[in-house]
Amino acid sequence: MKKDIFNTIVPDYYKSYRLDKFLQSQLKEYSRTRIQNLIDEGRVKVNNILVKNSSKKVRNEDKISINFPPPKQTSIQPNKIPLDILYDDNDIVVINKSPGVVVHPGAGNYENTIVNGLLHKYQNNLSSIGGKLRPGIVHRIDKDTSGVIVIAKNDKSHNNLSKQFSDHSIERVYEALIWGSLKPQSGQIIEKISRSPKNRQLMAVRKEKGKISITNYKTIKIFQNSNLPKISLIECRLETGRTHQIRVHMNFKGTPIVGDKAYGRSKKKFKEINPNIEKIINNFNRQALHAKSLGFVHPTTQKEILFTAERPSDLNILIENLNKASI
Repeated sequence: MKKDIFNTIVPDYYKSYRLDKFLQSQLKEYSRTRIQNLIDEGRVKVNNILVKNSSKKVRNEDKISINFPPPKQTSIQPNKIPLDILYDDNDIVVINKSPGVVVHPGAGNYENTIVNGLLHKYQNNLSSIGGKLRPGIVHRIDKDTSGVIVIAKNDKSHNNLSKQFSDHSIERVYEALIWGSLKPQSGQIIEKISRSPKNRQLMAVRKEKGKISITNYKTIKIFQNSNLPKISLIECRLETGRTHQIRVHMNFKGTPIVGDKAYGRSKKKFKEINPNIEKIINNFNRQALHAKSLGFVHPTTQKEILFTAERPSDLNILIENLNKASI
């Protein structure tokens, strides 16, 4: 059981470490994001002085304390949510997530998430590291993004997979439809990403601050004719996994993802376009982004494994219509 107050003294070995990195080394069950949130919430003191800067460098013999918040009394109930299971063993579950489904409870949705479905199917056979709200959840993809995610059934597997994500050794490939075309048609985007100064719920490319994000992309096909606005099907291979990374990078390049309400374009009127394809494009009410494949080393067998998820029907229909309209 975790204590309400955690106290520690910085050994000489950790001097000049960032505050968040040092605390993560002492509290291995907590993710770095969770520790950064505790710092942001004003729950960490260094030498009895409140500190809200995660990057502050600690010194030898610094006295650090954390005042943990009381646990939220939120009960997550099992619910029979359809799960498209690609793989299942004693350590992991791999799922093809449908668009429109939230991965874990939050923001008023505590019943119709992947976690509710996992609790119904696997009961207590999920890792506990994510806490009561996120049992088994190692990573996530956005509500309106479809595709592959991996779930941990025990803490050993969770820690192993988390390290692979942290080391950026996971193979992650996405497909997306974007407005326009990328120049060059294949390449690499390397930019810093952090919270948008205009909207804290969104991310943005920030030259002066943020975390380095790397997306390797290639153009699969460009849909275009005299009556069709240029739209491209691209494949993105991630070297890092920042929040909204592909969506932010595509917006930065001036080629936002089709249907992306947060980073994309609003519905538009096309000149002389077939009214049927115009309606199909404008009525695609989510970002046209699909997590196509996920590859990693199995936490127990240590074998490299790769999983691929078929595109959902709505994305297939959109691509089929773009094909027909561009002939």
